[in-house]
Amino acid sequence: MNSLAKVPVTVVTGFLGSGKTTLIQHLLSNPNGKKLAVLVNEFGSEGVDGEILKSCADENCPEENIVELANGCICCTVADDFIPTMEKLLARPVRPDHILIETSGLALPKPLLKAFDWPEIRSRITVDGVIALADAEAVAAGRFAPDPAAVEAQRAADGNLDHETPLSEVFEDQIACADIVLLTKADLAGAAGIEAAKALITAEMPRRVPMLSITDGAIDARVILGLGAAAENDLAARPSHHDGEDDHEHDDFASVVIDLPEVTDIDVLVASVQRLSREQNVLRVKGYIAVAGKPMRLLLQAVGERVRHQFDKPWGAGNRQSKLVVIGEHGDIDEVAIRAGLGV
Repeated sequence: MNSLAKVPVTVVTGFLGSGKTTLIQHLLSNPNGKKLAVLVNEFGSEGVDGEILKSCADENCPEENIVELANGCICCTVADDFIPTMEKLLARPVRPDHILIETSGLALPKPLLKAFDWPEIRSRITVDGVIALADAEAVAAGRFAPDPAAVEAQRAADGNLDHETPLSEVFEDQIACADIVLLTKADLAGAAGIEAAKALITAEMPRRVPMLSITDGAIDARVILGLGAAAENDLAARPSHHDGEDDHEHDDFASVVIDLPEVTDIDVLVASVQRLSREQNVLRVKGYIAVAGKPMRLLLQAVGERVRHQFDKPWGAGNRQSKLVVIGEHGDIDEVAIRAGLGV
């Protein structure tokens, strides 16, 4: 690559549990000859996604090219975190051909695009494209993409409903910023669910963009890398609920980190996590669990009541400690109740 050429950056956005990390795992394993770097922005102080991706490191994306920024929105900490991190990636002995940014599931992508105009980096990187992921099964069920007519009817019936819910605003901002929308969990949604999700998302989009369905993050890198969108120069075509605001707030959401003892029964833990979703409106749970008698750590991830878990790799020396990150809307995060629900 010519050293004067801008390094392309792909922003991967999408709601909690939509499959962003799974997609990036697939790209790391199938880079189509590109040397990659990854910047992961987590919501909450305990990073899980970064650890998952580091386990996929190889010669095309060594572990030092996978950088995690936890406990903060990168577009709110541009000078302190985002710019220095991008400069370090660009200064690697072997400069990456392409940089992937995995945003927090609660992030608004448009403010991040504005950060690419900072003088320190604007001549060296460009936003190749924004990829928005949407859980097809959830969207088909009407979650996070409500019918505008139904919302208006609710507003008419209840004078307290002056705004859309924070969840729908986040979802709609992510979709409106996209150059490509990927409908994930296609195997769970089925053909009818995919068509329903497409119709709902199309109704929310300000402009037509390609919409593709995928399963387990599998997609040819050539389809989503190399778009040449220069999205930082195309902000007007990417409307946001927060246009005109100097800052955006993250007070709608909160997270808590729960330390757990060794688990003897995985099914009991799964049932407890599912109960948190039902009874306390928890949106997302993720973390690593120490299971009695097992040398491998258990990776557990939950979106609502849908819980997935697998043993991923051995615990490092002295690191055998179970931790779960629990995320929800601010008023629903009650640490005492969550601890009680998990039996700690």
